[in-house]
Amino acid sequence: MASPISTSIPVAQRVNNFTYAIRNIVAEARTVEATGRKVRYLNIGDPIPFGFDTPAHLVEAVVKATRDGANGYVPSPGIAPAREAVAAEWSARGFPVTADRVLITAGTSEGIELALTALANAGDRVLVPMPTYPLYTAVLAKIGAEAAFYRTDPSRGWMPDLDHLESLITSSTRAIVLIDPNNPTGAMYPMPVRRAVLDLAERHGLVVLADEVYGDVAYDGPVPPLASLDPDGPIVAFSSLSKAYLAPGWRTGWLAVGRSPRLDDLLAAIKKLADGRLCSNGPTQYAIAPALLGDRSHQDAFRAALRARAEVTTRAFNAMPGFSCVQPTAAFYAMPKVDLPPGVTDEQFIVGLLRATGILCVYGSGFGTRPEDGFFRVVFLASPEQLSTIFKDIEGFAGEFRRS
Repeated sequence: MASPISTSIPVAQRVNNFTYAIRNIVAEARTVEATGRKVRYLNIGDPIPFGFDTPAHLVEAVVKATRDGANGYVPSPGIAPAREAVAAEWSARGFPVTADRVLITAGTSEGIELALTALANAGDRVLVPMPTYPLYTAVLAKIGAEAAFYRTDPSRGWMPDLDHLESLITSSTRAIVLIDPNNPTGAMYPMPVRRAVLDLAERHGLVVLADEVYGDVAYDGPVPPLASLDPDGPIVAFSSLSKAYLAPGWRTGWLAVGRSPRLDDLLAAIKKLADGRLCSNGPTQYAIAPALLGDRSHQDAFRAALRARAEVTTRAFNAMPGFSCVQPTAAFYAMPKVDLPPGVTDEQFIVGLLRATGILCVYGSGFGTRPEDGFFRVVFLASPEQLSTIFKDIEGFAGEFRRS
């Protein structure tokens, strides 16, 4: 009998390029917790641990579905009532789409991965904002495509630099990612900016991947879908139950491919890939129609709570020596900036903050900013009182950090 080989089994090279800072930083937090220190998690946008509850009528819809036996596989694109509800809701808001162009996915994340995989070959280029939601760059790294970062400007409320965006377009560019309202900055783009991005896409034959998962949690009310500006535009839109419907753990989202015949082959490719994973979560799909077509009164209170927390966050950071913070207008994220000593990175600051105080944020370079710029993302879902205490601790640490 041959002796077993003791060397490690090699892994695929693509894994070396796959990073996701929002989760990767948690490994350091577990090390800190092992020392007995309590960690205050401000790294993941999950409202549930902070006292926000999934609406009862959505829970009841899922419970009823499971009790009624809806526990087997469902159609790969999703159950008909869910797809019809997504189509009806988006159509009512100015994005006319039919149910056959809607797919139910395992959260927005799966929809993003399906669309990018169907769209981009190895070596192709996709334009993503800087800072960006890191799933985009992780998926592009996995499939061997290039993420080209277009600047957004904190001095202008994190608005995209449209000239820079256009300068990045090459013959291998396939798509523009538009995250609006934005994660990680909490920015919301005005209509002229949105129109300009659509015009760029039309002129260069590109697809716009419209990540609209925070569209219902803009503080002044729901944001019209991007495709309402041009229903025949080259748009694939994404959303989910995770944020505005307070059900992130259900991993239930959807994508819609615009009605333009130019997108028919892309739609077919996405459906083909979706067939390979059989289906997304079945029972939770039964909550989509009640969510989109039923009572949404919880969203008014949620938006008001987020606005109050955004004000506490912005006021606190802008009052700290060496910090600045752009006021968010949607979602539950802010992107403060701390002045760092020469040679120090944002990750060093965030890891030091975690070890010294137990406060866990995410360093900005995990979202694509330069490590020396000192940006980091804060999730401000904790109560205003808790946030005030946390921010005082950040200020105290920062003073010690700069003096050391």
